[in-house]
Amino acid sequence: MIAQQRILTLGYLALQPNQSPNTAFQISWTILRMVAGIVMIHNGLDKLANIESFAQAYVAYLGLPFPITLSYMAAFTELIGAPLVALGLFTRPAALGLFFTMTVAMYHHVKVAGLSIPYLELSALYAATFLFFVVNGAGRFSVDALLSKALGGVLNSQTDGKRASLETVFQMDKTASESKSAL
Repeated sequence: MIAQQRILTLGYLALQPNQSPNTAFQISWTILRMVAGIVMIHNGLDKLANIESFAQAYVAYLGLPFPITLSYMAAFTELIGAPLVALGLFTRPAALGLFFTMTVAMYHHVKVAGLSIPYLELSALYAATFLFFVVNGAGRFSVDALLSKALGGVLNSQTDGKRASLETVFQMDKTASESKSAL
């Protein structure tokens, strides 16, 4: 029971976005999330179109082991993680995978061209955007927010049930001690 409570609490915390009462901010947050997720999908499709070429030109060039495997991992992180971010579903873990993918891309660009802004700008913007979602979650208008609200209701009902059972035990103890003192 305690383990289940901890899992629910962790799920609630992982899904709950930072809150702001400003509706315009929440709408812009949603637009950023959807645009970043949607436009990222093509990167995964491009990798899968010629995985061997990508593996040699990018992953093997960096000296990383298992270039084909890592290339598939990057492609599927982008193909699965990007739509999840766009939907606002499991946003933090999806954004974390995309953030790491973009930091490797930034490293590749630095290794190829040094600190050249034209080479770095797109991957740096993606990395910063996905880091924002890792830290802040999906926002109020997301599937994560709905799931968090549902989990919060479950946690509250469990807490209320524990409180009620503790009150019952307390009342029983109080009645028992009153009976003993009357004797």
